[in-house]
Amino acid sequence: MRLQATTSGHRYHIEIIGAGEPLLLLHGFSGDCTTWRSVATALADRWQVIMLDSLGHGASDSPPHAESYRMESAAADIIDLLNQFEIMRTHLLGYSMGGRLALYLALLYPLRLRSLILESASPGLADETERAQRRRHDQALADKIEAKGIASFVDYWERLPLWATQSKLPPGILAAQREQRLRNSPLGLANSLRGLGTGAQPNLWPRLPTLHLPTLLLAGEADDKFRGLNQAMAARLSRAQLRLIPAAGHNTHLENAPAFCSEVSSFLANC
Repeated sequence: MRLQATTSGHRYHIEIIGAGEPLLLLHGFSGDCTTWRSVATALADRWQVIMLDSLGHGASDSPPHAESYRMESAAADIIDLLNQFEIMRTHLLGYSMGGRLALYLALLYPLRLRSLILESASPGLADETERAQRRRHDQALADKIEAKGIASFVDYWERLPLWATQSKLPPGILAAQREQRLRNSPLGLANSLRGLGTGAQPNLWPRLPTLHLPTLLLAGEADDKFRGLNQAMAARLSRAQLRLIPAAGHNTHLENAPAFCSEVSSFLANC
């Protein structure tokens, strides 16, 4: 089922599949809800899987002001959307940018969640100088996206070392991923970086010990940076378990979907 819902004056594109306890999926930067479809199909026999396009992505609106994309605004929008669908509690799974937002949601609205799954996510940057440097980097990239367009950005994005492990994927999968990225709005991606980028994200590290939800942390065995970050997160969370996905880098649900879905299904079945 595909539908539109409006909150804070912004229209969100949403897709729902399956039945059972709700499971909300939040995609990464430059993605959209279509990037979850194979995962959703695998999980829909036991859970009602809800996928939405974040602001600036896919078929959702791309507001002209970066403030609309900020983490607190995005989190409030999601809570209002859940209210509109009369969902009082949901499981929540977020990947990368969506994982950072999911963690923020869990810290601010823990009573609205049954469990939390974070894939290749982080609590942000602890050092203010590093955050300021990242904000400048994100701003420069945002300006470049607006100046040079979406195709130039996707060319740049796909060359990042973060995606090196995807070179082993079938060409058809990589072509579909590129086509999906190209459908995004330059304004939307630029403002998403300005409002919801890692530099704009508040430092959530000190708040991790206050989170007591059942939490699953997922990282790719080949993703050294996020493997280390998630090991540090696991040490600070009282109810977290960390699972490393073999033969995968940053995007574990794309690079090793069977292992990813197995870990998610097992975790949810025991929540």
